[in-house]
Amino acid sequence: MDDWIDYYDSTHTIYVSKLHRDLHFQIIARDIIGYITSPEATVLDYACGEALSAGQVAAACGQLILAEPAPGVRGRLIARFAPNTRIRVRSLDDVRKMQHQSIDLVVMNSVAQYMTAEELDAALLNVRRILKPSGKLVLGDILQPHVGMGRDVTALLSFGLRHGFLKDALIGLVSTALSDYRHLRSRIGLKRYSEDEITAKLKAAGFASQRANTNIGHNRWRMTFIARPPLVR
Repeated sequence: MDDWIDYYDSTHTIYVSKLHRDLHFQIIARDIIGYITSPEATVLDYACGEALSAGQVAAACGQLILAEPAPGVRGRLIARFAPNTRIRVRSLDDVRKMQHQSIDLVVMNSVAQYMTAEELDAALLNVRRILKPSGKLVLGDILQPHVGMGRDVTALLSFGLRHGFLKDALIGLVSTALSDYRHLRSRIGLKRYSEDEITAKLKAAGFASQRANTNIGHNRWRMTFIARPPLVR
């Protein structure tokens, strides 16, 4: 995951325009809010990125913890949300030290593809530890083995067409093809999982899970899973 952390901590071009970036985070925030069931909930956004719309999520819960591995991004989060008393910014090391059964909702969105299988297993075990018995994990934006980069391109172009940045999306695709992102994706690759594989990983970490009807975000060819600690009878 370290190479991807370094990439996202750099001046990258993953977003084709400011509008694309802003809409991306607005939609993610909207979808996360849909999983919050109590205004008193403690919510952890695991590897949250820039989280530009985190204020909206914080307004829907008791406390929002933004956990981000990239130190530069983390510094910007601290500066951006310093006035918001409902938001706390933490590192992933901090997450590993969090109190047992202290979190109501954990969201890991668009994270698993950047982790090795072993890193994901370790993260899921820790999430299981810090979740309350009544809590849940939302594991989103999982790439499927049979769905290639072409679907990502189609999803971006459709997103751009719907929201008025199609020209920027076309230009951005050319830029991305020549960028460090494309080289890194070709060299390291992104982890892909079938529905059965993710279900098995979640079960091994102590979760009961099901696939959500819709994915978090705009890419409908990716998967989201809802996982909970099993009910004790």
